Amino acid sequence: MSDLIEHFRFAHPGWLLLLIPAFLLMALRRGRGAAAAITFPNLGVLLSLGSKSRQGAWNFGPPIALIALTLAILAMARPVWRDQFQSRTASGIDIVIAFDVSLSMAIDDFGPPQNPIQRIDAAKAVVDRFISRRPDDRIGLVAFAGRPVSVSPITLDHQWLRRGLDGLRLNDRQNNGTVTEQGTAIGSALSAAATRLDNREAKSKIIVLLTDGASNSGKISPLEAAEHSKTLGIKIYTVAIGTKEGRVSRSIQQFPSQEFDLPTLQKIASSTGAEHYWAQNLADLETTFQTIDRLEKTESLSLTVVEDTELFPWFVGFAVLFAYLSALLIALNPPPSP
Repeated sequence: MSDLIEHFRFAHPGWLLLLIPAFLLMALRRGRGAAAAITFPNLGVLLSLGSKSRQGAWNFGPPIALIALTLAILAMARPVWRDQFQSRTASGIDIVIAFDVSLSMAIDDFGPPQNPIQRIDAAKAVVDRFISRRPDDRIGLVAFAGRPVSVSPITLDHQWLRRGLDGLRLNDRQNNGTVTEQGTAIGSALSAAATRLDNREAKSKIIVLLTDGASNSGKISPLEAAEHSKTLGIKIYTVAIGTKEGRVSRSIQQFPSQEFDLPTLQKIASSTGAEHYWAQNLADLETTFQTIDRLEKTESLSLTVVEDTELFPWFVGFAVLFAYLSALLIALNPPPSP
C-alpha cells in the first residue's frame, strides 16, 4: 500500500472532475424522467439510463456502464507509475583521513572533567560529524600506529566509511587492534594516504592527519612524505590532539617528551599550503574540523530523474471491455416500454 501511495500518480488530474457528473448521472437514473418529445430508435440503449430497469439476473448493465465510464475518465487523467532517482555528482574534492590509533590515544583527557572520554572516542565522534557534513565528497580512511592500514578506500559510500571509522580499535594484549604494531609512523601514514590520492582526477586532494604524538617509527620521515605529497598537488591539514597535561606514561612511551612534535606538524601543513591545528579539548577539536570544512568548500550538482510508466492503456482496455459487456447485458435485458 505504501508503494502505491509513493509511486502512483495522475499526470493530468484535472480530468478527474468529470467523475462528478458521471456519478450524478448514475444517481439520477433511478428516478423516472419526463417522457421524451422525440424518440430516436438508434438511442434505445441510452434510454435505459432514464428509466427503472427490470429486477432480474441480467440487471447489471447500467452499473457496468458506469464502471466503463469511470475507467475512461481515469484513463483521460493519465495514470502513471512514477519512479524518482537522485543523480548526484561528486564535488571534485577527494579526502583521506589519516587517523592515529597508537596506544596513547587511550588517554582519557577529553570531555568534561566529571566524565572524561578517551582521545580516540572524541576523535571518532568529531570525524564522523565531519563526514556527515560532506555527503558529496569522496573520502577514504587510513589508520596508523607502527604502520598504516587502509580502513576504507576513497568512496562516496559514507555508510561503509563510517562503519570502518566506528570499528577502529586500539591494540590490546590479544592483538585485537586495528593496527597491531606499536609506534607512531606518521611519515608512512602520509605516504599511504598520498598513494591513494595519486592518479585521481579530483580538482582538490586533501589529507587530514589526526595524531597525538611524534613520529617514532616507519621507513619514511614525515617531512619527506609531505614533500612527496606536495609534488602530487596534495594539501595536508595536520591536527594535533591532546592537552599539555596529558602526557603518556613510560609504560606506553619510553620518551614522553615525544608526545607532541608541533614544529614538524606545522611544517608539514605549511609546506603543502594547508593549515595546522592543536586541539586541547573536545570543543577545540570540533571547531578545528568545522574550520577545515569551511576552508575546503564543496560544490556539487544534484539532479532528480523522473521515470513514468504509462498505465492508461490498461484503463482504456478495461473501459472498452466493460462498455461492450454493459451493452450486451442491456441488449439482453432491455428496459420496459414506457
